[in-house]
Amino acid sequence: MILDVYGRVALEEDDIIDIMMTDPAVMPTQAMVKDVDLSAISDIIDDVYDFQQYHKLDITVPEFDAQNQVNWLMPIEYKDMDIAKWILEQCETEPELQRVGEELLIFQERDLFDLLRYLKYLVDTMRANGVIWGVGRGSSVASYVLYLIGIHRVNSMYYDLSIGEFLRDK
Repeated sequence: MILDVYGRVALEEDDIIDIMMTDPAVMPTQAMVKDVDLSAISDIIDDVYDFQQYHKLDITVPEFDAQNQVNWLMPIEYKDMDIAKWILEQCETEPELQRVGEELLIFQERDLFDLLRYLKYLVDTMRANGVIWGVGRGSSVASYVLYLIGIHRVNSMYYDLSIGEFLRDK
């Protein structure tokens, strides 16, 4: 199995054989394969599997990331959600509204509203399934918006943390 610089996993022939011999139930129904003659194993894999040949990409990692940042896998109710409205509705005081407004403008300038929608979906899913996650770490705790979504449990307004610590330019 290979993992390339883009984070893509590709199965090699030995990987497919190992999975089929040990536990065929864990064979992914969709996968990329590297150096595998799909016509040679077509009788074995039938029409159940959608294997595609791995190919090296001729784009940079940042270009690959940019292409994939439009493909957020989440339910339609989250894709269509007015995340700014939802976040603003969580505010209880005028200073909170001002801070959230400032942060939302920064998120919007960086075209990160889809990320916020996905994070809301992620937190809701983890809560629904009893998943426990950490209190928070690193610069993300400087974002009050992420606190309201539930990504972390550090109230950046209480501790007077600047959003600049989270979304600073390189």
